[in-house]
Amino acid sequence: MEIKSRKRRGGINQGLIVLSGLIFLIGAILTYYFILRGVFGKFNTDILIPSPKIVKSALAEEKPHIAILYSQYTENMLPEGSTWLSDNITTWKKFLDNSNQLYDIISDETIELGQHYKYGLIVLPGSKSLSDREVVNLKKYVDRGGSIFATSGTASYSDDGKWRGWEFFNEVYGINFEKEIKNDDFTKVHTLRGGLPITANIPTGFPLKVATWDKPIAAEVMDPRTIQVSFWYNYKLENGLARENIKKTAGIVYGNYGKGRFIWMGFEINSVIGVQEDYIVFDRLFNNSINWLTYKPLAYYNEWPRGYKAAAIITPTLSQDIYNINNLLSVLKSEKVKATFFIDPYKAEQNKKLVKTLGRYGDVGALVDIGYLASINDTSNSLDDYSTQFDKLNSAKSILESITGKPVIGAIPYYGLFDENTIQALIDAKYKFVLTDSLTDRSVPKIMIRGDKKIVSITKTARDDYEVIRDFGLTLPDYQLYTYQEDVDRILFEGGLYVFKMHTEYQAKPENIGVVRKIIKDLKRKKFWITTASEISRWFERKENVEVRVTARGESRTVVTVSNSGAQTINSLVVKVDLNQPGARKVLLSTEIIGTKLAKYKYDNAKNIVYLYINDLEKNESRTYYLDYTKPNS
Repeated sequence: MEIKSRKRRGGINQGLIVLSGLIFLIGAILTYYFILRGVFGKFNTDILIPSPKIVKSALAEEKPHIAILYSQYTENMLPEGSTWLSDNITTWKKFLDNSNQLYDIISDETIELGQHYKYGLIVLPGSKSLSDREVVNLKKYVDRGGSIFATSGTASYSDDGKWRGWEFFNEVYGINFEKEIKNDDFTKVHTLRGGLPITANIPTGFPLKVATWDKPIAAEVMDPRTIQVSFWYNYKLENGLARENIKKTAGIVYGNYGKGRFIWMGFEINSVIGVQEDYIVFDRLFNNSINWLTYKPLAYYNEWPRGYKAAAIITPTLSQDIYNINNLLSVLKSEKVKATFFIDPYKAEQNKKLVKTLGRYGDVGALVDIGYLASINDTSNSLDDYSTQFDKLNSAKSILESITGKPVIGAIPYYGLFDENTIQALIDAKYKFVLTDSLTDRSVPKIMIRGDKKIVSITKTARDDYEVIRDFGLTLPDYQLYTYQEDVDRILFEGGLYVFKMHTEYQAKPENIGVVRKIIKDLKRKKFWITTASEISRWFERKENVEVRVTARGESRTVVTVSNSGAQTINSLVVKVDLNQPGARKVLLSTEIIGTKLAKYKYDNAKNIVYLYINDLEKNESRTYYLDYTKPNS
């Protein structure tokens, strides 16, 4: 009996083993859950249990989410033997292939029979001729939540080639047809706005070059649900009121119709021509458009610090009647803003006391004669050679620095134009920015890199007092003010840099200086960042080293990585994250790594955009943020 008792005491407790096993199993499940939660954020726990639906979905071959309409009705309208439509579709296929998108080519009949609802996005390349049944089914498709990416005059003709009109435009896109762009010129500049999801990471005011052989379309936005992305109007070459012409020459719009989305371009995508930069920008525009239409997140940094809508610099040149500058100084002092003054170094030597005073009201830059440019196509023989330009620029810098006692980092050529020798001479003389009259069209500065060094080019973006007063003859202050404000509003629409160039013999005169005060007040009211050219160049040098990446992870988490590859700390950076999840709520910010500096943030649920306010982003630092949110009905 005693032996049996010992055996029982030394036996295995099966209940304890089962209990331990359950504890380990629960622990493993919880660990797995928290790992998934750490990676994907909130998710539906149903995905942890392999259901027949999930298994079938995992084993099934991925199906195309995008369809391209090959409209036979449209092709029937073309001259016999024309490859216009097939060429356009070939270009669409190339762009979608490059972005690794799966797609089907569908026919008019597919839409007429209602077999298109399985696609999330339908591309309508130049689909001018559609049947009544197609029009009805496309409207239903978008109204129920589908997306459309269209070009040119969608559905403006019936299936038998008869003129139908612009009803589809008006109802679905919320725009009115204004005009066809004439093909008097081979190409037309098409200006892109900044600060929008589909222009993410594209330079504000970029002048996309579009061929006019297909007679592109200009339209006017009539519905608040539609947003204008671009315009055809070129204020430098065309007459008319800037505000009105911008409004009536939209070339790209996007918005919502019912539960669905659309993007319309007034030109075919194979009409985009130019140099490599044009194609890079359009490729980015195209991919942003596809991502927005397919509800993928987009992220991009604000062009200007602290959330300003645009920026402005006041750049007076002391040319004639230089003591009129005192009129401006009193305005700057009372309005508490600074300017960037330009003066010839030899004139500065004759007015040292005045020039030294300027240093208290902003920056002083060099106005330098580097030769006269007879024509844009004759740069090599008209401007001075490199050595002469370098000597002049270097000498001007030394003279002005000795007078002001402050660094001089900016210059402007006497006649506003420069060549490759100028760029190299400026860099070698240690200038940081150059202000020019070059017609680059873009409304933000451009970084020019030569070897391992760089310089910021700030171009003329608005009409100056030479044009407004001298050339237009606008001597009445009210007319001057209105003309300047037209450019202010254009720059605000683009989100660019307003360069207010003025001269002591015109706008700085006592009878005209009141206009400057009113412009400054107008800029403040419209949330412009009014600063100096030096500060603008420093901002662009830092900002150009910032990279923003975004990915969706799971159903309710967006991951944003902000990196600074430069050598200087970035402050006042605003990163916009379009979650692209209508109705998302309860947005929370966290970081991937413990110890990463949290950013302040704000969620605009009307626009579905999260604003991240980032400071102290140090050199070579990268931060990864998690944005978790609750989806509608969850």
